[in-house]
Amino acid sequence: MTKYKFILSGGGTGGHIYPAIAIANELKLQFPDAEFLFVGAKDKMEMQKVPQAGYEIKGLWIAGLQRKLTLQNLMFPLKLASSLLESKRIIRKFKPDVVIGTGGFASGPLLQAAGSAGIPTVVQEQNSYPGITNKLLSKKANAICVAYQNLERFFPKEKIVLTGNPVRQDLIDIESKREEAIAFYGLDPNKKTLLVLGGSLGARRINQLIEKELQNFLSQDVQVIWQCGKLYFEEYKNYNQPNVKVVDFIERMDFVYAASDVIISRAGASSVSELCIVGKPVIFIPSPNVAEDHQTKNAQAIVDEKGAILLKESELDSQFSIVFEALLKDHGKQKQLSDNIKKLAMPKATQAIVAEIVKLINK
Repeated sequence: MTKYKFILSGGGTGGHIYPAIAIANELKLQFPDAEFLFVGAKDKMEMQKVPQAGYEIKGLWIAGLQRKLTLQNLMFPLKLASSLLESKRIIRKFKPDVVIGTGGFASGPLLQAAGSAGIPTVVQEQNSYPGITNKLLSKKANAICVAYQNLERFFPKEKIVLTGNPVRQDLIDIESKREEAIAFYGLDPNKKTLLVLGGSLGARRINQLIEKELQNFLSQDVQVIWQCGKLYFEEYKNYNQPNVKVVDFIERMDFVYAASDVIISRAGASSVSELCIVGKPVIFIPSPNVAEDHQTKNAQAIVDEKGAILLKESELDSQFSIVFEALLKDHGKQKQLSDNIKKLAMPKATQAIVAEIVKLINK
């Protein structure tokens, strides 16, 4: 039996790292003897998260371009050249059968080097609006696995495969965990639960909003699980009380989703894919500080299917309390949002992506 070798590259944020790990895990199920190597950017979170998941990782000296003129930008051509050389060396030494990129700075030079060496490459694009790296890589890629319709504007149509984004498999049946989740957080089963997700680092503007609205929630008999993020935990932990659970990081995502009735969330690609599977009413507050404003576009794609509510940060002061109160009182609207977002779920995304990889090694 052939012993396959795979290189995966994705990093910078959890939204790029966790899909890469999910794909590797699924490949490992199908090919227990396979060898895996991850390639990331030095000093980025993948250098910790990937070894924690049990995989070897090598780091490239690469970083993205800043939006203003900085010393880092002046170093970019040197870093890119260095990363291309190192990528070629890694590929020559490891001899992969397929190279998979899930986005992030390191995947650019690595997939470029793989394509130049004639090794099949797969690009996994999580967002509804691709970043510049994946647009460039798509020209040589053998397959482009996407999570949204209508990406022919950016990628060669014949290479696009609609697979969805890899998500945690423990989210598939959260309803059966509701009682256990409510007990785990010490919540009241007779009250509505609001879940607030700002990402593992946190979202300043969402935290400010929740602080301002907290008494309003409590007066409406709503209890809150508030993930404020690691950067802001010290600032907000004193709001912890029986009906408000302030946490920096969430280990059991299945529990918080199971306990919740309404969710406020950023609109990163992985979060959006998870929320489609979870199927609860969602108010998206996209981060305006990301490349090509892709979070707004991700959220809008769900709103267009009548599956969520979208509020921009600039609208929060004037609109949030009106929108939230109206949603809380309107059970028909809650059900409509829930039913429609569920229709967009792709729970078998990881298997679909791996099926595309398998096609390439069998060619």
